[in-house]
Amino acid sequence: MPDYNKQWESELAMLKSIIQKTGLQMAIKWGAEVYTHKGKNVVSYYGFKNYFAIWFYNGVFLEDKHKVLVNAQDNKTKALRQWRFTSKEEIDENLILEYIRKAIKNEDDGKVWKPLKSNELSIPEALIEAFKSDREIENAFKKLPFYKQKEFVEYIDSAKREETKLARIDKIIPMILQGTGLNDKYKKC
Repeated sequence: MPDYNKQWESELAMLKSIIQKTGLQMAIKWGAEVYTHKGKNVVSYYGFKNYFAIWFYNGVFLEDKHKVLVNAQDNKTKALRQWRFTSKEEIDENLILEYIRKAIKNEDDGKVWKPLKSNELSIPEALIEAFKSDREIENAFKKLPFYKQKEFVEYIDSAKREETKLARIDKIIPMILQGTGLNDKYKKC
């Protein structure tokens, strides 16, 4: 993945200096600076191809009277909200601080998104076809813990094009056969 943080280097430095005024603790998570309050993720920032953004981990609870927050991915992202910028001139320090302070208060008030747990898993048709062609894949998949099965299913389902779904299945079959989860490399040992 390209490093768009270099493209927005001075803009991101401005956001960082604003966030640092809040007293939040900085930690590196998922390769990015994440600012926490009492161990809870509150806010982060990052550069993308066409914009740079601040995101609020429990942004769903923020009152957005200035209409600056967007859902990063409709129907997928539940709690996270982004505030996107395309230039330095759009950065309003006082307004950003207001939103961060509200996010901190929400953490103090215990407003935290808790995902709904579901024990149902709808296997994508393309994966069912892979199971039919090789029962070893199906048996290995069934031996995986539910959360790993779910990661694979969501990975396939999130592809929009059929070709992408098939390419993803080709990618994950060796992982399934080895008993490796899609996100194991990101988890602590």
